[in-house]
Amino acid sequence: MPRGQRKSLEEKIQAKQELINALNIRIESEERELEELYEQKRRKELEAVSDLIEDAGLAPEEVTEVLQQYIENRSANAS
Repeated sequence: MPRGQRKSLEEKIQAKQELINALNIRIESEERELEELYEQKRRKELEAVSDLIEDAGLAPEEVTEVLQQYIENRSANAS
């Protein structure tokens, strides 16, 4: 049973390079989408913190001060 004409080595190389290029484009696209998802997650987390601060009636300066004290105490206790 005769086979169709076989691809030359150059055609195989070109086809493989085109496949790799297409995959690289796909990877870049997926990485951009992943970064967008991370940004969405970060915004949601910041919104939740902002809502909590607002609900508690605290000023951002108060929250910063409390967090700084917490971090300092935590660092001192870890030593």
